[in-house]
Amino acid sequence: MNGITELLGSLGNALLHLLIQPYYYIALVFIALYYRRQVALERKLIHVKLHSWAQETWRTVWSGLVMGLVVSIAAVLLGISLSGTAVACIWVVSLLLLLVRVRYLCFAYSIGLLGIIQFVLSFFPDALQSGEIGTIAVALREMDIPALLVLAALLHMAEALLARWQGARLATPLFLKGKRGKVVGGYQLQAFWPLPLFLLVPAGAGTEALPWQTLLGGGLGIVSLPVIIGFSEMTQSMLPGRKAARTSGRLLLYSIVLMGLSLLAFWWSPLTVVAALAAITLHEGLSWYSALEERSVSPVFVHPLAGRKVLAVLPGSPAQDMGILPGEILLKVNGVLLTNASQLHEALRMNPAFCKLELLNAEGESKYLQRAIFDGDHHQLGIILVPEQDGYLTAETKPSSIFSIVMMKTGTRNRSLPVGELKRTKSAKSKADSAEV
Repeated sequence: MNGITELLGSLGNALLHLLIQPYYYIALVFIALYYRRQVALERKLIHVKLHSWAQETWRTVWSGLVMGLVVSIAAVLLGISLSGTAVACIWVVSLLLLLVRVRYLCFAYSIGLLGIIQFVLSFFPDALQSGEIGTIAVALREMDIPALLVLAALLHMAEALLARWQGARLATPLFLKGKRGKVVGGYQLQAFWPLPLFLLVPAGAGTEALPWQTLLGGGLGIVSLPVIIGFSEMTQSMLPGRKAARTSGRLLLYSIVLMGLSLLAFWWSPLTVVAALAAITLHEGLSWYSALEERSVSPVFVHPLAGRKVLAVLPGSPAQDMGILPGEILLKVNGVLLTNASQLHEALRMNPAFCKLELLNAEGESKYLQRAIFDGDHHQLGIILVPEQDGYLTAETKPSSIFSIVMMKTGTRNRSLPVGELKRTKSAKSKADSAEV
């Protein structure tokens, strides 16, 4: 009974420590800046915003809190432990990786890299024994890497569930430069969740045994560790829901494999470096395979000869009310067959009080819709069409860094920029030069 009381007391102290340490607030600021950048990108590309950065930030915060508690319970029951110095090491490595690429802000990369460093330090047992560097080296040597990789596997299971649950609704429509230089439609699925974790302090002097038997050891005290999980995908070949489901399935498979390797490393320590390397290489393999998959198929978000394809639908718009879905083909509006984007607005103006639409759904079946038009309705009913192939404003698909999130530049010409920044294509430059002449 005393053990449970002390455990609850440690939990209260860890919660207080979470509220006063800067790491969790750094995560919140980063996520708010990211969604602010996404909203700015939507305004530049489609002149409206599909998302609210404040609402998306709040959604990821509360869902991250719920999932963090679930992962924490699993980690405490397993007995995964972590020292305060190790918490600082993990966050320092995470922030350094964040400076390189946003998607490297991942627990698997941080723990995998620390596992490799621990392996290297094992060859120099008498080195770095004094000073602050020596303190850090000792903390790295004492880190339970297999247990932390088990935690990384649990976090990726949580990430897989969140990607399946929220991934599709967080998709941002993009205008991208295709293989042949033409502009095509696509989606960016990228999301981050801050998870406050509560982990056990390693057993030592002054700590008692836990009231239950754990798989991976651990002590009685609890320390807080805020982490960020997230995923990043780009697609030109499938709808966001399907892409999110596929990504979720692969993340779940990755977490199961990592869990198995980490448990084997716990029972036989020489496998620790293998599990650490696998945490990084398998994760990179997922990104590489997803990019290869996108390059091997033709873009689907392009206009057919007859009709205009729908890329996105504004929330709360007449189009959403009528049941128009992304990926469908808008054939006729008020009897007018659409062959270019400007015809949509012109056809709607033929009858400003009512509209009749003919569409083809994803199965190729005809779909007939009609609705009254009211004052204040979007001038295109809230329909965002796939861009015309000679469009001039695109978002580049280079990996983004933290600097591109904090400082977003727009309207830059003839330079490769990461997603979140815009680029005018060569065709637009030629048109502008002709106009000037």
